[in-house]
Amino acid sequence: MEISRREFIKSSLILGGSLFLPHRSLYAAVQKRQQWYPAYGKLEEEGRLLERVEQAYSMLEQCELCPRQCGANRKNGEVGLCRAPARVLVYVAQPHFGEEISLVGQHGSGTIFFSNCNLRCVFCQNWPIAHEGHGREYDDERLAEMMLYLQKIGCHNINLVTPTHVMPNILSATRIAFHKGLHIPLVYNTSGYERVEILKILDGIVDIYLPDMKYMDSGKAAKYSAGASDYPEVSKKAILEMNRQVGQHVVDQRGVALRGLMIRHLVMPNKVAGTEKFVRWVAENLPKSSYVNIMHQYKVEYKAYEYPEIWRAITAQEYLEAMDLAVESGLTNLDPRSVAVYEIYARKQNRKTRTAR
Repeated sequence: MEISRREFIKSSLILGGSLFLPHRSLYAAVQKRQQWYPAYGKLEEEGRLLERVEQAYSMLEQCELCPRQCGANRKNGEVGLCRAPARVLVYVAQPHFGEEISLVGQHGSGTIFFSNCNLRCVFCQNWPIAHEGHGREYDDERLAEMMLYLQKIGCHNINLVTPTHVMPNILSATRIAFHKGLHIPLVYNTSGYERVEILKILDGIVDIYLPDMKYMDSGKAAKYSAGASDYPEVSKKAILEMNRQVGQHVVDQRGVALRGLMIRHLVMPNKVAGTEKFVRWVAENLPKSSYVNIMHQYKVEYKAYEYPEIWRAITAQEYLEAMDLAVESGLTNLDPRSVAVYEIYARKQNRKTRTAR
C-alpha cells in the first residue's frame, strides 16, 4: 500500500520521533552484544582466510579487481585507470562522525581513506584523494596497525573507503590485525562498481557493505564516470550479492551497526541519478526494510562545473520528490538523517503553501 508524504510525516510525529530510532528489524538475530563475532574472525579460525588473501593477491599480476579488468601487472609497477600501485596509498585514518548514525555511534567510525579510484566521477567530492592520488604508501603490517589504533581509541568499526583496488592489501592487513586483537566490524564503503566474482572472495570477511548506487542510466554513467556505461547493471548485481552475504542491517542495543547492507543513493540535479528507477528497483528486488540513505549532499565539485546538467546544487523540491518516491515505493528503513531533512523541507513547503493562499 502506498503512503503519501502527509501520512508519512504525520506518522513520524505520532510515533514521537521513533523514525529516528533503529528500525525494529535491525534487532533481528542480535540479543546481546557479546554474542556477536566478526565475520573475518570466524573465517580465520576455520583456516580459510589465508587462502582468500593469496587468491586476491594473485590478481595483481594481471589486475582484474574491478569491472574494468585493465590487466595491469601491478606487482611489476604497472598501473591501470585507477593509478594504484601494488601497496596501499592512504590519505588519512581517523574517527569520522559524518557517516550514517549507526556507523558513527558515540566514538565515530574508524575511517581509512584509500587514495585513487576506479570510477573517477567528474563530480567527485574527494577528488584530491581519488583522482590525484594524494596520500602515503604503506605495507600491510602498517595498515593493520592503523586498524588496531582506530579500535584502540574507541571507533565502532573499520570503515574502508574506496577499497576495491586495494582489496588484497585489506584482506592481508585484516588477518594480521585479527591476530593482534582486532574484533570490530569491517565496513566495505564502495562506489558499488564491483565484480560479483570479487565480492565472493569477500564472503565471510566483510561484516557491513556500504555501497553507492549512483546511476540507473548507462549513458549518464558513461558521461560522468569515465566511460563506465556498465555501471547500472554491474552495481545491481553487486548489491544483490552483498545482500546475499550479509542480509539486513543489524545493530546492537546501543544502535551501533554490526552487520548488513546499507545502500546510499545521491540525489543529483535534473534527475541525473535516476532516483525513481532506483527506489523502484530496491523495492522490487530487495526487502523493503533494506537500509536506504537517499542523500541530499550533492555539491558542484571537481569538473562538475563543465557539465550544465550538474553544475548546480539540488533544490529542496528535487529532494522532496526523491524522498516521496522512496516512501511511495514502500521503503520502510530510510536513513534517519534523510528523514529529518525530508521533514524539514516538507514543513517549509507546507508553510509556503499556506502563506501563498
